[in-house]
Amino acid sequence: MSSQPQAAVGAPLSRVDGRLKVTGRAGYAADHDIPGVVHAVVVDSSIGRGRITAIDTRKARAEAGVLRVLSHLDKPALAYGPNRVSTPFPGERLHVFQDDVVRFFGQPVAVVVATTLEAAQYAASLVEVTYAAEPPSTDPAQAPAQPGPAPFALPYARGDAEAALASAAVRLDLTYSYARNQHNPMEPHATIARWDGGKLTLWDKTQWVMGTQNELAAVFGVPLENVRVLSPFVGGAFGGALLAWPHVTIAALAAREVGRPVKLVLTRRQMFFTVGYRPTYEYRLRLGSDPSGRLGATIHEVKYETSRYQQFWEGSLMLGRMLYAVPNVSQTAQIVPLDVSTPLWMRGPGYSTAAFAIESAMDELAHELGVDPIELRLRNEPATDPSTGQAFSSRRLRECFQVGAREFGWSRRDPKPRATRDGDWLVGTGVATGCYDVFLSAAQAHVRLDANGTAVVQSATSDSGPGTYTSMTQVAADALGLAVRDVEFRLGDSAMPLAPFQGSSTTMASVGSAVQDAGDKLRDQAIRLAVADERSPLYGVDAGNIVVSRGRLHLKGDNLRGETYRDLLARNGRGFLEALGSYAPSRSGYSMYGYAAMFAEVGVDARLGVVRVRRMLGVYDAGRIISPKLADSQAIGGMVGGIGTALLEHVVTDHRDGRIVNANMADYLVPVNADIPALKAIYLDGRDDQADPIGVKSLGELVQIGVAPAIANAVFHATGRRVRELPITAEALL
Repeated sequence: MSSQPQAAVGAPLSRVDGRLKVTGRAGYAADHDIPGVVHAVVVDSSIGRGRITAIDTRKARAEAGVLRVLSHLDKPALAYGPNRVSTPFPGERLHVFQDDVVRFFGQPVAVVVATTLEAAQYAASLVEVTYAAEPPSTDPAQAPAQPGPAPFALPYARGDAEAALASAAVRLDLTYSYARNQHNPMEPHATIARWDGGKLTLWDKTQWVMGTQNELAAVFGVPLENVRVLSPFVGGAFGGALLAWPHVTIAALAAREVGRPVKLVLTRRQMFFTVGYRPTYEYRLRLGSDPSGRLGATIHEVKYETSRYQQFWEGSLMLGRMLYAVPNVSQTAQIVPLDVSTPLWMRGPGYSTAAFAIESAMDELAHELGVDPIELRLRNEPATDPSTGQAFSSRRLRECFQVGAREFGWSRRDPKPRATRDGDWLVGTGVATGCYDVFLSAAQAHVRLDANGTAVVQSATSDSGPGTYTSMTQVAADALGLAVRDVEFRLGDSAMPLAPFQGSSTTMASVGSAVQDAGDKLRDQAIRLAVADERSPLYGVDAGNIVVSRGRLHLKGDNLRGETYRDLLARNGRGFLEALGSYAPSRSGYSMYGYAAMFAEVGVDARLGVVRVRRMLGVYDAGRIISPKLADSQAIGGMVGGIGTALLEHVVTDHRDGRIVNANMADYLVPVNADIPALKAIYLDGRDDQADPIGVKSLGELVQIGVAPAIANAVFHATGRRVRELPITAEALL
C-alpha cells in the first residue's frame, strides 16, 4: 500500500459527470449530431421458425425519402466465416442478411434506410415478407435437453454425493424455477455508423468498445485500426451491451451501401427479441445434512434455455461448489436449445440464479430442523475454499451476518411462520447469502500532466452506470496528489489504451489498478525530476521521503519544503509529463470472492396475496470502497433489480409462434418508486490486498445476488407458504 496521502478515495463524492446528465448534455449513442445522417429501421420476422420465400419491397422503395431497402436478397458482402468473428459461446453469431433462414421471432430480415426517421418507419411497415413457416420450439418444458458447454457447464463432483445423500439423517429434494428476465435499461440500443473511405466510425451503446471494434473489423474484413468505436455515455445496460448485436452490423452495412452516416435505434419491443436476456432456469437441488444442520451432500441439476445456433453458458454452478463446507457435491448442467435468440449475461450472471435455489433450500432446511437461518449458514462456513482447497483472500461473511442481524433487529424475530401481523398484512423476514467472484483482466491507462498542473487520464473502459468517471478520477487524483477538480478521466473510445468489458465487476479492480499504476509512475517521474534539479527545494532528497498532495511535492513531515507540479515543469521547460500504466492479473493462489448478507422484510396482504417489500438491508464484504456514494447507488440499484426478479419480472411467450406477448414496459413489469421502501447498505471497512493492487473486490454484480431469495424466504416466514418459482405472484399465495 502506498504511503501517498489519500484524500479522494473513500470520500462520498457526487458524480463528476452528474451535471452533464441532469442538464441533458451527456451525449448517448443516438444523441450525436453527425452531418448528413440518415435513418434506418429494421424489419423483423413475424414467425418463429422457417424460411423466407419472398420479400416485396416495391411499395417501400416508392416512398419519398427512401434510399435503400436491404435484405439477404442483396447478398451483402460481409466477411463472416470460420474464425472471423469471435464469440464467447460455442456455435456461431447470427449472420446478418446471409441466408433465408428464420431462427426466432423478431429476427432482423431487412432494413429500410430513409432521409427521415418517419419515412423509414412507414416504409418498413410496407415491406411484405412471405414465409414458409414451421412450428417453433420455444417451451423449455417441452423440448429435449443436452449436456451444457464448457467451461462453466461441465459436470463437477467431489466425494460421493449420492452415497452421502442416501445416508444423511435429513434429506430434501427441491426444484426451483426462474422466469426469463430482460435487461431493459433506460437507453435503447442504438448505433450511428459512418464510413470515411475504408475507415468505419461507430457511435454505439456498448459496454466494451474494443469488443465491438474487433467484431466489426472481422465482419467487414478491414484492419482493426480502421474501426473506431465511441461510447462516452451508456444509459444503463446490466450486461445487455456486452456484445455487438446484429443491429450494429446492420447500421454499418447500411452506411456502406448508401454512402452516408446511418443512425439505427431499436424500439423497446425489438429489444425483447435481439439483444439478450437472462434465460429461463430449472434448478433441482437435493441436499442432506446431519440433525444439527451440517451439510454432508448437495446434488445440483441445472437446466436452462439457449438458442439453437449458440450454446449459452454462465457461472450457475460456481456458487454450489464453494459457498458452504460440503464434502460431497455433484453438479450437472443441461441446455435446452430452442427457436429463440441467444441469452446473455445479466446482472449477477449465474450466481444470482443459483443463489435463489441454494439460499431458498438453506431456508427450507433451517425450517425443517428448527434452526435459525443465520445460525445454519454459520454452521456450514468453510475455512478454505472447498472446491479448490485454496485460502480465501478474505472472507468476512460471518461478520456480515453479525452486523446485519444487529442492524436489522433479527433477534426480535418470531421464528414461527405466519406469526406476525400488521392489520391485514402478514409480516415476515428473510435472509440470504450473496457471493460473487473477483474477476480480473488486463488493462491499461494513460495519464498526462500538463504544465498548468491539471491531468487527463484515459482508458478504453465504459461507464454504463456504476460511476466509472468518478471512481477512476478519485483513484487518479490520489495517485497523482491532485485535487479531484484538477483531474479529468476520459473513457469510451477504442483508440484509448486497452480495457476489458464492463461486466463481471472487472472494471474497478482492473482498470482502477492500471490507473493507480499510471498515476504512481507519473508521480515518481516528477519526483525524480525534482530531486535531480539543483534549483528545486527537493534537490538531493531521498525520493522515498517525498509525497505529493494538492499538486505540491513536499518532504514528508515538512510541508514547507517543496514545490508545485506547475513550478517544476515550468522551470524545466516541460510542457507535460506522461505515463502509461498497466495491470496484469495474477491470482497468486487465493480464492477471491465478494460476500453479502441480505435481509428483507415483506408484508403480504392476507386477502389478496399481494407482496410488498417493507425494508431491506445489505451488508457487504467488498474490499476497499473507493466511492461510498457510488457504492450506495450500486447497492440500492441491485436491491431494486432483485425486487423486480423476485416479484415482478417475467417474459411471456406465445409458444404457438414464438411471439413475446409482453414486449413492452406496460406489460413487462419492473419496480417503480412506489414499490421501493427503505433500502440500506453497510460496507465492512477494510481492503483485500491479495485481490488486486488497490484492494477492491466485486460489488456491481454482488449487490443483486441474494436479494430474490431473501425476499422469497421472507414471504414464507410471513405466510407459511413456500413458493419455488420466480416471480412470486399473488396467485401462488392464494
